Amino acid sequence: MTPLHITHHDTGTGPTLHVTGELDYAEAPVMRDRIDHLDLRPGQCLTLDLSGLEYCDSSGITALLAARQRALAADADIVLAAVPATLLRVLTLVGLDQVFTLRPGNAPSPGADCGV
Repeated sequence: MTPLHITHHDTGTGPTLHVTGELDYAEAPVMRDRIDHLDLRPGQCLTLDLSGLEYCDSSGITALLAARQRALAADADIVLAAVPATLLRVLTLVGLDQVFTLRPGNAPSPGADCGV
């Protein structure tokens, strides 16, 4: 098991969280707490860089949905960037690829909005 590790940095468009390790039942509350304490302002874009994510179970997906709700409540947008192939397949199977904005790289294109 690889512990969840989240690093945060601010960009011109909003906060970016780089998520590595395993986002599972034990670690999902850590992710939710981290996102709940973000200073997210209207018009910003929260980017979750998932390039280092090794595993994500249903609790992890619920944490991603909670992040989306948090962004929407702040009148902000959210992007899932560099989603691993296994998670992308699950998101597509359950239709969440239509709910989240997905980007292939680790950040939104310069000048582009999130477009939820």
